Amino acid sequence: MHNRRNFIKRSGLAVAASTLPLSYISCLKPEKKLGIALLGLGSYATNNLAPALQKTQHIELRGIVTGSPEKIPIWKEKYGIKDSNIYNYDNFSSIIDNDEIDVVYIVTPTFLHKKFSIVAAEAGKHVFCEKPMAMTVEECQEIIDACYRNKVKLAIGYRMQHEQNTQTIIEWSKTLPYGPIQDVHTEAGFRIGADAGWRLDGSKGGGAIYDMGVYPINAMRYATGLEPLSVTARHETQRDKLFSNGAEEITYFDVEFPKGIIAKGRVTYADNVNFLKINSEKGNYELSPFQSYNGVQGSTSDGKKLEPCNCNQQTLQMDDDALAILENKPMIAPGIEGLKDIQIVQAALKSGRANGEKVILEQY
Repeated sequence: MHNRRNFIKRSGLAVAASTLPLSYISCLKPEKKLGIALLGLGSYATNNLAPALQKTQHIELRGIVTGSPEKIPIWKEKYGIKDSNIYNYDNFSSIIDNDEIDVVYIVTPTFLHKKFSIVAAEAGKHVFCEKPMAMTVEECQEIIDACYRNKVKLAIGYRMQHEQNTQTIIEWSKTLPYGPIQDVHTEAGFRIGADAGWRLDGSKGGGAIYDMGVYPINAMRYATGLEPLSVTARHETQRDKLFSNGAEEITYFDVEFPKGIIAKGRVTYADNVNFLKINSEKGNYELSPFQSYNGVQGSTSDGKKLEPCNCNQQTLQMDDDALAILENKPMIAPGIEGLKDIQIVQAALKSGRANGEKVILEQY
């Protein structure tokens, strides 16, 4: 693998979850707005990112990149996209000559993230890459290296790390208001059917552990403020015919952390579930749901309530990341965050396919 450790050291991007900064939104706001192009106009870009960009202060929607020409008139009419800022996947590299586009947000299925992130970086554009970051640790590192080499910033789309209740959980991992953390339990999933497309194809990043695993995995890391040591996992299939193309329907996984902490996780395509629970020596607390688009809320064993924020998560995320570019500050969720989570995803896949064999994790 290409010299990962040297890169991380020289770039200063090895920001552990326990030291993630809080939102930049409260900082001094420059007048300039960055221009962003969305690459991949699927459901998330259409229903979440584009509407969120109508509310941002530091970045605005100026371009699109799509392999579906029938979508172009709709986006032009709705968002006033110029013809000169519209690209397809074949001519995307010519965006290098477009000064109106500062950032490209990669919103394709996971197996295409590396390809388009690198093209964007080589065109001199800052990269926002949706999670999961890539298919493998090696692909993640290639993206990181391309951004470093081309002197552009890289942010991974961990919107929850920009949300106030999640930031409270991150802060509690440092201050330990309920005493030392003893264990963590988190689950995420939703039920899919035969119309789920690439999510049923393991080679494209489908399967519950590839698609949903980064949510509980990242939550384990930010809830403990620690980096894991090992993973054991077990895969389960309830609908054999539907999940016959290398995609796991359900994965249970145990992640061992320092200080004797065990985090138990489950991801599923069989039912709807979403929670994060932290048990500590003197009490416990939870977020339920912990990554819903409609708001994150929580409670503690001594009666505190973490009320949902009346805000748009994607707006906060993209404004924070744009401000980091404008002020040349570190990203809240840089590339190393995505790489660390993908290492754990790969370890869970490997363990589950090897009858629960323990997989030791490399420390970055």
